[in-house]
Amino acid sequence: MDGLRMDTARTLLNAFGDMLAGFVFASVNVFGVDVQLIALWLFAGMVFFTLKLRFINLRGFGIGINTLRGRYTAADAPGEMSSFQALSTALSGTVGLGNIAGVAIAIAIGGPGAAFWMVVIGFFAMSLKFAEVVLAVKYRLIRPDGTVSGGPMWYLRLGLAERGMPRFGKVLATLYAAFALVAFIQIIQVNQSYSQLRTVLEFNDTTSSALAYGVGIALLAGLVLVGGAKSIASVTSRLTPIMCLIYVTGVVIVLGVNITELPNAVALIVGDAFSTNAAAGGLLGAFVAGMRRAAYSNEAGIGSASIAHAAVKTYHPASEGFVALLEPFIDTVVICSATALVIVTTGAWQTEHSDIAMTSVAFGTVAAWFPYVLACAVCLFAFSTILAVGYYGQQVCCYLFGSREWVRITYLLLFCGLLPIGAIAKVSTVLNIIDSLFFLLSIPNLIGLYLMSNTVREELGLFLKHIGKTGS
Repeated sequence: MDGLRMDTARTLLNAFGDMLAGFVFASVNVFGVDVQLIALWLFAGMVFFTLKLRFINLRGFGIGINTLRGRYTAADAPGEMSSFQALSTALSGTVGLGNIAGVAIAIAIGGPGAAFWMVVIGFFAMSLKFAEVVLAVKYRLIRPDGTVSGGPMWYLRLGLAERGMPRFGKVLATLYAAFALVAFIQIIQVNQSYSQLRTVLEFNDTTSSALAYGVGIALLAGLVLVGGAKSIASVTSRLTPIMCLIYVTGVVIVLGVNITELPNAVALIVGDAFSTNAAAGGLLGAFVAGMRRAAYSNEAGIGSASIAHAAVKTYHPASEGFVALLEPFIDTVVICSATALVIVTTGAWQTEHSDIAMTSVAFGTVAAWFPYVLACAVCLFAFSTILAVGYYGQQVCCYLFGSREWVRITYLLLFCGLLPIGAIAKVSTVLNIIDSLFFLLSIPNLIGLYLMSNTVREELGLFLKHIGKTGS
């Protein structure tokens, strides 16, 4: 009887996962190419805010660099993190497997030209990231002890209440938080990093080895997460530059070994972006593949990274918006482009692989042991993402259930306790649900961003006036 009930529960869960994924990732066929509506929804927000803010992604780059260096930050500004720590924490959440496996998937689907369109999407994503972070800082909650809570939950609730829509804002905020509580479970990071480590090191895949890896990751993450925002910021501000340096150094070495092919690779990527190659869906196929993976990689419009940026030390909401627009540039324009060049330059894109194995093959052109460098980067990327998203989850949990310490600790126990599942179990159905809810976050988030777009522009004008720049 118990077995029958378990089979029934599993069947129902599978059906729910399939139904949810079918809704969230619904697509329309355009000239023979399937275009996911959720990707179009995110891209529309990117273009809207780029135009609304008069290409802030271009004219704000220098201001972002100066703000990151502390030029416009007062020593007594409220918050828990410096701009560099906030950016590092946010990058820890976005720079990850999407930059390695995601690029390979895009190229496998849309050809080398997909990498070109990933860069284009990354450019537009900078404006959308700016907007959500400005609102996150403006409507953050600063407690008497100096701790900060912010993010979509708070700006949807408080920002829309300020506009005479308190009930609607509360509904959107609650929906966002409820979806996020499940969507932020990070078993996928453990699953994929363990899989890559096992493949490269070629050790026997046993339950004990998988469990040891999963438990090890959970314990390390728990030790950092229990310390709160300052502990997480301290680790990510050190870990993020190191992991990016390891990966980019590996990329530079691969490109150096294959330097004679680099000009041809660049020409192929640009040329294929406007190709009529029917096999990859032509120009539209390359664009759709690049748009989908870029939107997923930098998470602009999802709102998750704004939770980290909200903890910054500043008096001016727009100041952190300028720092935040650097995030998609680093994540998509730099890291994803580096991966694409490696894959195309080495010819790995012409192999039968279609995921992270494609990137591994590219690294293997240097030496048989060189994929170990990739495995190291993957593990660091996965761990840093777990830390960042673990912090996001704490903030969401405290929004729903209160900021009491026992609530935070209970959440951390559940969050870290679930991590080993990623290494020891086939979790395709669970991942289906988690992925679906993650991108479903963009619906309440973007609705709120559209309604508060004038506030974003007003805060931009105030900050530019403060630093003596013109808003034109």
